Amino acid sequence: MDWMIVEPSLESRLALECTCRGIQEATDFEQMQALCVALTRQNFHQSMLLKQAVTHIGALESGMILPD
Repeated sequence: MDWMIVEPSLESRLALECTCRGIQEATDFEQMQALCVALTRQNFHQSMLLKQAVTHIGALESGMILPD
């Protein structure tokens, strides 16, 4: 299951760090609320998508369904 190990590039890690620092420095409460709502919705969607993908991959590997 090595494919599940995430190893982001240095560039990706630095971009994430810049984004995180920008969030930490933010002072606008309404902007932070909007960001939290957007991130919560995105996280929910990605969680559902990942669950469906893992279920589909499991079915493919077990031979229960044929690939498209």
